[in-house]
Amino acid sequence: MKREDVKRRSAEGVVFDTQVMANPANTREWIVMFKKDAGRSFFLVNEQDEVDSFSSLDLLVEELRQIGIRRSEIQL
Repeated sequence: MKREDVKRRSAEGVVFDTQVMANPANTREWIVMFKKDAGRSFFLVNEQDEVDSFSSLDLLVEELRQIGIRRSEIQL
């Protein structure tokens, strides 16, 4: 799910079950997953539809705040 989609849906009142986890391809980076009802999940992706990864939790948390996410679970 792209940032603009998350922003728009958050503004519409959609609440995401957001999880932050280590990137399986590089465990020094972090990725974001949004869970929806009916078992559907989406990763935060960039404009090229590639999963976004973050080298810093601080940067990731700031990004989540900017796109309207207020709660997230972090899996270490």
